[in-house]
Amino acid sequence: MLENLTTEARNERTMRLDEMTVAELLTVMNEEDAKVAGAVKKEIPQIAKAVAAITDALRRGGRLIYMGAGTSGRIGLLDAVECPPTFGTSPEQVVGLIAGGSNAFIKAVEGAEDRTELGAADLQNLNLTANDAVVGLAASGRTPYVIGGLEYAKRAGAATISISCNKNAAISQKADIAIEIENGPEVLTGSTRLKAGTSQKLVCNMLSTATMIGLGKVYGNLMVDVQPTNEKLAERAKRIVMEATACDAETAENALRLAEGKPKPAILMILTGCTYTEALKQLELSQGFIGQAVKNTGKEATNR
Repeated sequence: MLENLTTEARNERTMRLDEMTVAELLTVMNEEDAKVAGAVKKEIPQIAKAVAAITDALRRGGRLIYMGAGTSGRIGLLDAVECPPTFGTSPEQVVGLIAGGSNAFIKAVEGAEDRTELGAADLQNLNLTANDAVVGLAASGRTPYVIGGLEYAKRAGAATISISCNKNAAISQKADIAIEIENGPEVLTGSTRLKAGTSQKLVCNMLSTATMIGLGKVYGNLMVDVQPTNEKLAERAKRIVMEATACDAETAENALRLAEGKPKPAILMILTGCTYTEALKQLELSQGFIGQAVKNTGKEATNR
């Protein structure tokens, strides 16, 4: 029942929200937002379990699939679409599903979230397998679309993870790993695009970033699989190579040209003096980890 959900409760600090000055209401919003990171921190043990499951799935050739409705669905989609340019993943490797289809990202599709069969159908259309990991997001923890998806995913043998903002959430019972972030009541009663949405975004940031680090897509704190698909990212790729190797701009540009614009092999070429072909081979042998690839060549990166 909605009245039993923390996300639907009234916040005692904002009972007179409509009478506050702009400065007062912004201050209370900011103070409430400051509680979110602490609420997420309490769930780090569960988030770590989720990262392990997702990393294992992707290593097996599976996919990370987010699914949700409304704000929750949009947050999952946002994280999914950022992975290819940031980490060089294919668009099929990290996927976002939203109740009502892609058009629902811009305009709500009424009633779509209330149908359990749509969640199952969307995963079926993706040809879900036991190698995949499905993350169901629902601030309330009771969205039928997400419940249907998690139930289908479990039957398929996929890893199942839930993210909700209420304790003892219904979707938690459908998942192998349940993440329950208790942010307290929203400033605007029931508006889960606020603290609940912020906390879900923080968790998705953690899941994808930690997973990609575990897959060798980061060197130090540099996104070495960034795709230079525009002028800004091309400049960033050059800077990444310079930072990773302590080389000058001309050396970085030359290495990137020989490496077909890919920072990771360009870095390895500079650090070890190998060719592009040799760099690709070493990176394959080291499962994408630059540090391990350098060690395999018998050399040592002294720039770190």
